[in-house]
This record gives sequence, C-alpha cells and structure tokens, in this order.
Amino acid sequence: MKFSIYVIPVLLLVLFLYLTIMRKNSYDFFVSGVKETIPLVISLFPYILAILLLSDLFEISGLSNIFIKLTSPIFTFFGIPKEVIKLIIIKPFSGSGSLALLNEIIVNNGANSYVSKVACCLFGSSETVFYISAVYYAKCKNKNATKGIIISLVACFISNIITCFFCKFIF
Repeated sequence: MKFSIYVIPVLLLVLFLYLTIMRKNSYDFFVSGVKETIPLVISLFPYILAILLLSDLFEISGLSNIFIKLTSPIFTFFGIPKEVIKLIIIKPFSGSGSLALLNEIIVNNGANSYVSKVACCLFGSSETVFYISAVYYAKCKNKNATKGIIISLVACFISNIITCFFCKFIF
C-alpha cells in the first residue's frame, strides 16, 4: 500500500484540526495565503513565459543540435555517452522536455540498457536551472542572475560527470 498518497490529505487534516483547536478561522487563513500568492504568480509569469519560449525556440531552431555537435567531444572526453548529451543540454531549460527525451532514450535503448540507466540517473541528479532562476530572481531584489546561473550550470555539469563516473561502476 502506498502511504505517500495520504501525506497531503493528512497534513491538511492536521492543520485544520490545529486551527480548530486554537480557535482560528481556517478559511480566513486559507484566503489570506491565496491573496499573498496572486501577486507572486503575476510577477513570475513573464519570467516563466520567457524561459518556456526560449527553450522551445532553442529546440525548434536547430540550435540544440548544433550545440550538441559542438560539445559532444567535451562530453565524451568526460565519459558521458553520446545518447544522453541532448538530455544533459535540455535539462537546465525544460523539465518536461527532458522528461520526454528521457522517455525517448528508454524506448530507443531499452529500459535495462546502460544508456537508459545513465539517463535516468542524470535526469534525477540535475535541475532545471533556468526555471528555478526565473522563479528565484523574479522575487529577489538583485536581478543580476548571471553569476548564479553560471555557478548552477557548472554544478550541474560536474554532477553529470560524477553521475556517469558512478554509473560505470554500478551498472
């Protein structure tokens, strides 16, 4: 039995009971939380829209394929299989796009293949850097995101190398 499906309903029930015991109006707390969220969503929308559009344009224009061809010697030098290079490049831009690419890798190579296992490990060990940066810097007063994004991309690249290194010994 999967207990994880009950976590959120139980948390909501506990919160509701706590507010009832403390004699607080739970509906007012909920509404005040929603009121604080709406300005945040409105301020995030342009940043998220820009990231989604730019990631789609990167793929549709063919720049991703050119970038993959240019960087594949670097990736193969570090022991990263050629089949997962596109996943490594797409992941910082789009979580859903990289998930679709992971599915494609698994379908093309088989679920138990070395490349599919490496792709799954890479997918789990990296983050959508530009999406997270858009969310963070939309609310942050300092809008100079260049250093943070560069550090995050370097950290993702290093984690990809380490992941592939460990996968060689595990699989």
